[in-house]
Amino acid sequence: MKFHVNRDVFSEAVSFVVKLLPQRNPQPILAGVLIEASEAGLSLAAFDYEASARTTIEATVDEPGTILVHGRLLSEIASRLPNAPIQVEVDDDGGIVLTCGSARFTLASMPVQEYPAIPEVSGDTGLVPAEDFATAIAQVAFAASRDDVTPVLTGVQLEVSGTQLSLVATDRYRVALREIPWDGGTASDEPTTALVPARTLTEVGKTFAHGGDISIAFSGSGDREIIAFTAGNKTVTSLLIKGNFPPVRRLFPEQTEHHAVLNTAELAEAVRRVSLVLDRSAPLRFTFTTDSVSMDASGTEQARASETVDSNLVGDDVTLGLNPQYLLESLGAVKSEFVRITFTSSDNANKLSPVLITPQTSVDKGGAESFKYLLQPNLLLR
Repeated sequence: MKFHVNRDVFSEAVSFVVKLLPQRNPQPILAGVLIEASEAGLSLAAFDYEASARTTIEATVDEPGTILVHGRLLSEIASRLPNAPIQVEVDDDGGIVLTCGSARFTLASMPVQEYPAIPEVSGDTGLVPAEDFATAIAQVAFAASRDDVTPVLTGVQLEVSGTQLSLVATDRYRVALREIPWDGGTASDEPTTALVPARTLTEVGKTFAHGGDISIAFSGSGDREIIAFTAGNKTVTSLLIKGNFPPVRRLFPEQTEHHAVLNTAELAEAVRRVSLVLDRSAPLRFTFTTDSVSMDASGTEQARASETVDSNLVGDDVTLGLNPQYLLESLGAVKSEFVRITFTSSDNANKLSPVLITPQTSVDKGGAESFKYLLQPNLLLR
């Protein structure tokens, strides 16, 4: 095999396909990048049985063929090569020789025949705006659990219904929900769900953030159900998480009269300052009154902090404790100048009711209903 390719194009392609590979893989063969050279150009792919990434780029192919080479090493080399065309060929000993200007690398080849087949997707597809989808992922994925003990909570639930795609994530202490337009073409209007690992979905959002539309396809069955995301010449597939995602939508309240509206940036800055004295995971005390909210924190070594910011409260005064990090993540996700914090009610008098956080266009005008974040308060000990 022998081909010539643009350095920047090749480096970007290798970087893309290795992003989803784990840093440490129990099977060395899965650390490889599969490169296929043909008359159509160059195809690069990586797969670890959970997720795959594949892209095609233009190249001058002198001799078609297929090679498998260590992905991260190739990516590091490609990113540091001089500004000159790259030539890759297989030498007489089976080694892979990469030449760029005066730089020359000889890399060991890996056995292509032992590499698993890259998943092919042929199921129902739909389109979503790339920018909206990337924003939605960023607004939701952080609320997924990082504890592998409960795998279903480490994913983001994608729910397709009619012309709408919903993304939902929860770690039991909070729920994030975002809805965006979905164009299913002539496909069935039957609701479709897919539980995608949050880590994989986050990389998809970063990779495909810019550009027109992303094609999303559902395929497979049984234990090998997969989802594929395609934009331009790039495709990412992911094995879906098996299990039943909790019915968290029913937790969102219908009544929203009792609420406070605050400037998002002012509240976030105050929370960051006051929480500096808090012990890790300790709640921050909030007291909402008619025209302000005060924050109070007590930490170790007799450290104390307090601050007050303006707010517009509708309803009775409220005092509660909130996890400052969880609150800050929600404030970063609302994407609006003002934020509404709604105090919900519960049928259980012995249980703290969650607060609902939504965007607000101005003090008096509500924002888009497409993003909602539900946060469970913490018990205040004093």
